[in-house]
Amino acid sequence: MKFSVALPTAYEGLGYPIGFVHDASTFTRLARVAESLGYDGAWANDHLSTPRFLRGAADGRPSFFEPLLTLAHVAAVTERLRLGTAVLALPLRDPVMLAKQVATLDVLSHGRLTLGVGLGAYREELSASHPERRRARRADLFNDSVAALRGLLDNGGGSFRGTAFRFEDVELAPAPLQRPFPLYVGGHTTDAIDRAARWGQGWIPGWRPIDELRERVALLRHRLAAAGRESRAVEVAPELSATISRRHEDAVRRYEGSRFVHHRRARDRTGRDASLMTASNLVGGPDAIRDRVAALADAGVDHCAAIAFPAETVDELIEQWQLFSEEVVRS
Repeated sequence: MKFSVALPTAYEGLGYPIGFVHDASTFTRLARVAESLGYDGAWANDHLSTPRFLRGAADGRPSFFEPLLTLAHVAAVTERLRLGTAVLALPLRDPVMLAKQVATLDVLSHGRLTLGVGLGAYREELSASHPERRRARRADLFNDSVAALRGLLDNGGGSFRGTAFRFEDVELAPAPLQRPFPLYVGGHTTDAIDRAARWGQGWIPGWRPIDELRERVALLRHRLAAAGRESRAVEVAPELSATISRRHEDAVRRYEGSRFVHHRRARDRTGRDASLMTASNLVGGPDAIRDRVAALADAGVDHCAAIAFPAETVDELIEQWQLFSEEVVRS
């Protein structure tokens, strides 16, 4: 099992307090710690614009850091740590410019980049940044973009004629070092599974009850076979959250009382049963979490990705990373 942690690029006001990220040194410090503790990767989440429900808060505006630039920043101070996005809101971006950024960062990081892409959490970001696309279906934009990216990144350029995007004879130099490029598709739905089976090297759902996740992994394997691909061609990498403590009850109380969980339960639009959130993530004492990891592995999970740990300070976050590494990652 692989384990990767979430960098707080766009979590202020959503899971962490405003001002959680003091300055650029926060990211370099966290990346160095993640690498030293043996985590496989550090992943950055994405919000282009501040959600309306966070505007005008008494404690100020949250800082949302662009994920690819942040990953370029931490690539310079790490050597082994893989760098990922979980997930980049693909409909907000021009695929040619994004491919250029991704190719450049893959070269600068010596082939350590994984690009996770999704529809985006809030449709309002698309309406704000691209008013002309206000009535567009994000799924259509996503499908065009991911098909274009697949060709650009694997071939070092090319041409594309889709419904939403078109370009002619583009060349990427430098081209990415990794071929095929590790493109991971985010999303809970069967449509997301279909996209992952068609275009992806990975699938990044959010948390699901383990029995439901098992069923969806089986569906992914079926879709891969139907597409003529190997059944293990796509890494299953759910985006999870975690709280660990020596006492199981302390971890559960801390997790369920966190602003991270409060936000997820208040804003979750995926139809998940909020009462199953604690049991479906990595919460509790070391033994309980190790049992949860074993159950996830049995369900077909390869990678606990972009694990977000509720915390009020960076020091508290690092304490959680350290204990989780000692008791779970290295066990």
